[in-house]
Amino acid sequence: MRASDVRVGTSGWRYAGWRGDFYPDGLPQRRELEYLAHRLSTVEINGSFYSLQSPDSYRRWRNETPEDFVFSVKGGRYLTHMLRLTGTDTALANFFASGVLVLGRKLGPVLWQLPERFTFDREVFESFFSSLPRTHAEAAHLAAGHDDKVKRVEIPEDADESGIRYALEVRHDSFASDEALTLLRRHDIALVAADTAGKWPLLMEHTADFAYLRLHGPTKLYHGGYSPELLRRWRDRAAETFAGAGALYAYFDNDADGRAPYDAEAFARTLRGTFSSAANEEGFSSR
Repeated sequence: MRASDVRVGTSGWRYAGWRGDFYPDGLPQRRELEYLAHRLSTVEINGSFYSLQSPDSYRRWRNETPEDFVFSVKGGRYLTHMLRLTGTDTALANFFASGVLVLGRKLGPVLWQLPERFTFDREVFESFFSSLPRTHAEAAHLAAGHDDKVKRVEIPEDADESGIRYALEVRHDSFASDEALTLLRRHDIALVAADTAGKWPLLMEHTADFAYLRLHGPTKLYHGGYSPELLRRWRDRAAETFAGAGALYAYFDNDADGRAPYDAEAFARTLRGTFSSAANEEGFSSR
């Protein structure tokens, strides 16, 4: 795993409690993403979970960040929580038509987060995974089938064969079954390793060519901070489980007490050189 393939960031970036702390006093809110992107190498876009975003927003986020920055985009809860991943063709088209592809090479994994009572159903997940476009070109083709729920459509005409990765965050232990893990591996979908302070199962399984961690808080969801010892423990778990992964994405969601960006920076430093000698030689960036 190369240094450039190990990325650590936060789940979102617009938090009032970070102002005057992680974000310096006087920093305009419109420059918060720019500031974060020069200290970390990735961030999750969370607004896309709640509603379709606009092409202008995706374009602005792309332009405000360094060339090597990457966004993970959270898939809409309309698909996961309302449709429950059935009959999703038009909703998927709307998602990609809304401007996601404007991110271009800055588009990282698309994250699907399931509700806690959503259990594994082989037929549902086989169908959904099979429907996911695997390249920007495929996503652009799918997006052409959008409906009028997309108010501002933008589908790049030059969408290429660059790959799109997908991650699944589950909250039910039925996904620990051999059948579920086999299906995830066959479709190259990363099973998110999520630290939820014990509220939901922690499943550490290597199911794709990349790994995805979400750290929601060590003792209480969205609160508290990760000590150096805990960060080293997570480093060791990741190294043991995902040693063969081609990339690692880790996001801190303990935003309530303002610890997420600091813990992300500390974890990036802790990960330095862990996964391969190549990362050491290239000089892992603590961004």
